[in-house]
Amino acid sequence: MHALPDPLTIEPRGPLDARVRVPGSKSVTNRALLVAALARGRSELSGALASDDTRVMVESLAALGCRMEPVPEGWRVEGVDGRLRAPAAPLYTGNSGTTARFLTAAACLADGPVVIDGGPRMRERPIDDLVRALEKLGASCRIEGRGGCPPVRVAGGGLRGGEAVIDARRSSQYVSAVLLSAPYASADVTLRFEGGELVSRPYVDLTLDVMRAFGADAGWRDAGTLHVAASAHYRGRHYAIEADASSAAYPFCAAAIAGGRVRVEGFDPATRQPDAGLLDLLARMGCRVTRGADWAQVEGPSGALTGIDVDMNALPDAVLALAVVASFADGPTRIRNVANLRIKETDRLAALETELRKLGADARADADSLEIRPGPPRPAEIDTYDDHRMAMAFALAGLRQPGIRIRDPGCVSKTWPDYFAMLAAL
Repeated sequence: MHALPDPLTIEPRGPLDARVRVPGSKSVTNRALLVAALARGRSELSGALASDDTRVMVESLAALGCRMEPVPEGWRVEGVDGRLRAPAAPLYTGNSGTTARFLTAAACLADGPVVIDGGPRMRERPIDDLVRALEKLGASCRIEGRGGCPPVRVAGGGLRGGEAVIDARRSSQYVSAVLLSAPYASADVTLRFEGGELVSRPYVDLTLDVMRAFGADAGWRDAGTLHVAASAHYRGRHYAIEADASSAAYPFCAAAIAGGRVRVEGFDPATRQPDAGLLDLLARMGCRVTRGADWAQVEGPSGALTGIDVDMNALPDAVLALAVVASFADGPTRIRNVANLRIKETDRLAALETELRKLGADARADADSLEIRPGPPRPAEIDTYDDHRMAMAFALAGLRQPGIRIRDPGCVSKTWPDYFAMLAAL
């Protein structure tokens, strides 16, 4: 990625007529990297995302004794069959929630102590619910940060397994973290949920899909119980990583805002990635959505966008792009059941409220929802809070409204280093 002006001015354009490709899925890439590293034998991962979040995962797995070799558009991974090596220094995970949480569970399998740390925001993102679940399964962990946040020290030496109740009301990543390492526990692992609640369940289903693809025996026993067999270890294989539905949200929403049509190619509309559900929400707002075998297309509405009332618990990463679309709608939009946005790369509900008001909308956030009442759009300089999705989402407003400038645009390197080149090419 070339150096970008800071702030970066977005030039209005439209109606659009574009075909784009998006990077590989971050969610799938980081799951597949860990599973391949734990597997027995060699894996070839094609279509993998190259970004800050996947880089820190690769670097951490290498420090844990896994051989990670770059190949064109992917990685060759020599698995260690569940035998990780204690690193000489703490694992630095940047601001990658998947990396920090997945590796905290995996560190239980190391032959000695492992410290998992991250950047300033990661040290504000809680990990105590995960640690408590691991302790119930026989791990020895100590949180060294404040308020239940990293750094966390894991003693290693193996995972006993058994049954545990996990609090998954703040993040499904805690559940996925336990599941991904569970095949290497001494006994089967059974998980149930505190209060019967699991936020963003589709991401857990995505985890199970990756695990089973590498040979794990894992799945739902009933609606509230997960089970992983300790006897079925991962086996190395070739694995193709699909296009990222979270990234595809932005070109889809570009068509909704600027008009015209944008087709995302190499994209499976039947993907299990939760953010593909955004297509149905854009259709509710008045866009025309069409799907093919390996593409999906959004065409902006012939008239005004329509505000909607929607529960987005299952697809929280798509909230930011949809919120910017909603600021151009004819009528209010209410986005509900997204309390977990408070503990993402920034407090996204608070950030959305502040920056949408700069655009001219009356935005009001409460503990778990956001209401957006559109007003006359106006120029604005957008603060991005070192949050890639804030930068990508608010840049879309500049396709229609002159005078939109994005501060710290380089933060998109977390998941899509070439995002602004894609936007400029629309």
